[in-house]
Amino acid sequence: MIDISAEVQRALEQEKSGASVCTVFVPHTTAAVTINENADPAVRADILAELNKVIPFDDEYTHGEGNSAAHVKASLIGSSVSVPVENGRLCLGAWQGIFLCEFDGPRQRQAWIQTR
Repeated sequence: MIDISAEVQRALEQEKSGASVCTVFVPHTTAAVTINENADPAVRADILAELNKVIPFDDEYTHGEGNSAAHVKASLIGSSVSVPVENGRLCLGAWQGIFLCEFDGPRQRQAWIQTR
């Protein structure tokens, strides 16, 4: 789980659109994006550990590529988040960050940012 909050904020500032909502979308089937606590890295570790318990890498999957667990985790977490914007700033809670979740990597990933 990689905190991409600062990158999203920079992209929002460069656009200078006066947007009221920022959507972050991950165009990958084995990666996801979520909002969660960014103060204590143990939270990220706990989330990943619990996902690995519920969706183990080695199970009776039929997908031939061997990364079914990554597909399931990405589907559960989701491919996008929307964050309110006020005065050009993301309106995240005091302890919140936007995280790119890599379940099948490392790989090169993109996060697309759209404002409106």
